Amino acid sequence: IALSASVLFPVIGSVISLVRQRTLDLIAAIALVSIAVSILAVFLGGDPRLLLIRESFVTGALGIACFVSLLFPRPLMFYFGRYFATANDPAKRDQYNGLWQYPYFRFVNRVITVVWGVAYAGEFILRVILVYTLPTAVVLAVSPLILGGITILTVAWTFAYARRSARRGEEMRQQHVAVTAPQ
Repeated sequence: IALSASVLFPVIGSVISLVRQRTLDLIAAIALVSIAVSILAVFLGGDPRLLLIRESFVTGALGIACFVSLLFPRPLMFYFGRYFATANDPAKRDQYNGLWQYPYFRFVNRVITVVWGVAYAGEFILRVILVYTLPTAVVLAVSPLILGGITILTVAWTFAYARRSARRGEEMRQQHVAVTAPQ
């Protein structure tokens, strides 16, 4: 019951975001999915192993979603990047969307999506292995460290790669302008 009640705040936040800005709040959506997975695990009998893995169902699903999104025109991490880079400012969002015209920007977004997919699908696989090979107390102690560590490392890598890629992209645009400028 308490878990079901916890859905209210993310649902309310998502509805407000959809009404005001006509966009889905990605963080609220992830919270909703996480809570739904927890409720599903309880309804599946509350097997302690499923409960130990439940957080990783979300990360595993995000990892798979990253890989599947590569089949679409814009990968999942493009939308996360836009969400954090623009803070839902319409002018900044339009500017960010305009960057998609550059092949290198598309390449960078796809690389970031692959890295997040590997990180989170790998975290899920690692958690399942830990749950089925280690005592519960050990899993409870190390799981948050593993998830937190993978997330922090991936975020740090993403920021570093994005900064380096932005510099390289700017250099590529300047070279293109210099080459195509009338002599």
